Amino acid sequence: MSVSRDPSAGALAGLRVIDASTLFAGPMAAMHLGDMGADVIKVEHPRKPDPSRTHGAAKDGVNLWWKTLGRNKRTVTADLGSEGGREVFLALATTADVVIENFRPGTLERWHLGYDELASWNPKLVLARVTGFGQLGPYRSRPGFGTLAEAMSGFAATTGEPDGPPTLPPFGLADGVASLATAYAIMVALAARATTGRGQVVDTAIIEPMLAMLGPQITRWDQLRTVQPRTGNRSTNNAPRNTYRTADGQWVAVSTSAQSIAERVVRMVGRPDLADEPWFATGAERARHADELDEAVGKWIGQRTRDEVVAAFEEAQAAVAPIYDAADIVEDPQFRALGTIHEIEDDDLGPMLMQGPLFRLSGHDGVIGHTGRPHGADTDAVLEELGFSPERVAALRERGAV
Repeated sequence: MSVSRDPSAGALAGLRVIDASTLFAGPMAAMHLGDMGADVIKVEHPRKPDPSRTHGAAKDGVNLWWKTLGRNKRTVTADLGSEGGREVFLALATTADVVIENFRPGTLERWHLGYDELASWNPKLVLARVTGFGQLGPYRSRPGFGTLAEAMSGFAATTGEPDGPPTLPPFGLADGVASLATAYAIMVALAARATTGRGQVVDTAIIEPMLAMLGPQITRWDQLRTVQPRTGNRSTNNAPRNTYRTADGQWVAVSTSAQSIAERVVRMVGRPDLADEPWFATGAERARHADELDEAVGKWIGQRTRDEVVAAFEEAQAAVAPIYDAADIVEDPQFRALGTIHEIEDDDLGPMLMQGPLFRLSGHDGVIGHTGRPHGADTDAVLEELGFSPERVAALRERGAV
């Protein structure tokens, strides 16, 4: 575990990002950039904060998800639909490298804050637009959430038991995938800017990154006219591959994607005869005999504790993982060695654990300078940086623009 550090040490120090997005892909993309040292300024409506501030669990009335999602961000309020709020946003965009927004297509243009307007003030600006269905096409104006992407991408259709309904994930999977795609696209656009001297528009449709993560389903349909069936925890490409319950009521996951691993597993569980079967020679053939393999592996695992199973698999150099919840993750020595979990001092709740940046760099650590801050906490300070006088800020606040 590690404590908060100075964001100016990050690899993206000096990069300014305006996060004008909500729920969840856009704010998460901004979080990733902030983790690497970018100066992220979160812009919210004065009277309608980002709904993520009330999403999920809370402690003593303090939302916990926002503490992670809002980390490393300074918080400013502005009603972009008002003249004063537009003035504030233009001032912010003029100083920024990146603006991230997820309003319905056409909304920024209606407020006279579209890319042409922003680029006239700041030609180097990268505008990242994150919506459910993108800026083009017949669905562009539909409300779009990650759940819809999980449905339309093919994910739900392939998830669940064979005789059960399509299954959605219990968390924002599509938003998380889209946030990574957006952060990557922003960095591509910034790399291009280094050559051209000009920014451009990034158009992320949440339905697309999720589709890209699901493998060759489109090519399979094109070439074979077949679709991947629902197989539960099993795979059509190898076996044994499943989750198995241990004697102490815990669970482990086993994968045998490599032939040598599959052979080690069946020998370890006392069934070397299975490795001699003609059908054992390929993953696809093993998958057709999953019932037999699961019975052998599941019986052996069910007679041992989770720790005994993991130790035996490790000794046999076979692939297994305990199925963790958050309490297990915090205590796991591998996550500790990687520094995955960070301990941050929070103004409301004191010391707080959260997952850190996604990766490590040999030259620059990821940084968490602070947890998510209160709504509008930095409005006065940021506007002062932009040259707004205290009297001007007071006038904007009186009119409800900030």
